[in-house]
Amino acid sequence: MAIPQTQNNQDGQIAEIEKLEKMLEGSKMPQELRDRVEQMIERIRRVAKLGSYSQEFEIVQKYIEWVTKVPWGTYSNDNLDIENARKVLDDHHFGLQDIKSRILEYLAVLKLKGGAVAETSNTTSTEEMKKLQGSSAHAPIICFVGVQGVGKTTMAKSIASALGREFARISLGSMGSSTDLRGRPMSVAGSEPGQIVDSLSRVKTMNPVILLDEIDKVSSETGLRGDVMAALLEILDPEQNSTFVDHYLDFPIDLSKVIFICTANNLGGITTALLDRLEVIRFSSYTDEEKQVIAKDYLLPKVRQATGITEAQLSFSDDVWPMVIRPLGFDAGVRQLERTLTELARKVAMQIVEGKAQSVVITPANFREYIPEDIGVYS
Repeated sequence: MAIPQTQNNQDGQIAEIEKLEKMLEGSKMPQELRDRVEQMIERIRRVAKLGSYSQEFEIVQKYIEWVTKVPWGTYSNDNLDIENARKVLDDHHFGLQDIKSRILEYLAVLKLKGGAVAETSNTTSTEEMKKLQGSSAHAPIICFVGVQGVGKTTMAKSIASALGREFARISLGSMGSSTDLRGRPMSVAGSEPGQIVDSLSRVKTMNPVILLDEIDKVSSETGLRGDVMAALLEILDPEQNSTFVDHYLDFPIDLSKVIFICTANNLGGITTALLDRLEVIRFSSYTDEEKQVIAKDYLLPKVRQATGITEAQLSFSDDVWPMVIRPLGFDAGVRQLERTLTELARKVAMQIVEGKAQSVVITPANFREYIPEDIGVYS
C-alpha cells in the first residue's frame, strides 16, 4: 500500500525540525535566547503535525543556523607575557615606540587584573550583561591615523598576534547604511546579521581583535554618514557595547571583551561624538633613514621568502639603499618600497632561472637595470 504523499512531506518536515533541535544542543547561547528559539521550533512543529507546510520554516532554519554560529561564551586565552608581546611587535615593526608602549601598558593592566576574560555561562542574562557597562577592564578604542602605507593595518594584526587573539577586518570604505553593521530584521526579505556578528561567527571567539578599516571613508552623504556613525558609536562606546543588539538576532551581544582598532587617513570625516570615544594615535611619515632600516630588516626578508630567492642570490651594497628607497619622488609610507623590492627580486629571479646569473649584488652602478625610472611614486 502506497504511503500518501502528504504523509511523506510531514515526515520530512518533522525530520528537518529534529535537525534544528540538534543544532541547539552544542550551543552556549544564553537561556533567554534558547527559550525563544525553542518556542519558534515548537510553533513550526505544531503546524507540521497538522499536515501543513509552514512558510516560517526556512526563516526559522536560517535564524537558528546564525544564532548557533555565534560563539556564545567562547573566549581565547590572552597571552599576557609582556616580553613576548614586545618581541612580536618589534619583529613586525620598526620604531613606533609610542604605539607599542600603549599596547604593552594595556597588557600590563590585564595581567594585574588576573586575565582579561572569564567564561560566560550559558545562563548569562541581559541584566547581568548590563552590569558590565563602563567596566575599567575595557580595552581602549584605538584609532590609528596616518597616510597610506605607514603600517596601520599590519600593526593591528601584530597586536592580535601578540595577544594570541583571532583577527577580523571590517572595511568601512563607502559603507552607506548602519544595517551593514547591525543587520536587517528577520521579518525583512533577504535579512541577515551585520558584519559585527558575521566577524564573531568567522573567528569563533567573542574576544577577537576587530579592525574597523577606513573609518573616515564612510559614505559622504550626510544622512547616511550620520546613520553609520551612530551605529559605530554604540559598537565602540564601553557604556553601550556590552549589550549591542544586532537587528537580525534581536538579542543583546556582549562586545566588551572585543578589542576594536580603527584606522583613518584623517579625522575630518569622523563625528565629534565618536571621536570622543577614540584614543587617537598618529602614524607619521617615515624618514629615509627609517625606511632604510625597514627595507633591510623587514621588507627584504619578506620579499626573499615570497619570491624564493636566497640571501646568497640577492644582496645590496650599503651605498645603493638611498637610490632604492627613493628611485623617483617621495612616498610617505613603505608600500611602494615593498613593491619596488618585489619587482627587483622578480627580475633577479628571471636572470637566475635563465642561467644568466647565479647571484646578483645591487650597486649604484647597476641598480637602474633592476629599478627603471618609471618605477616609484611620481611627485
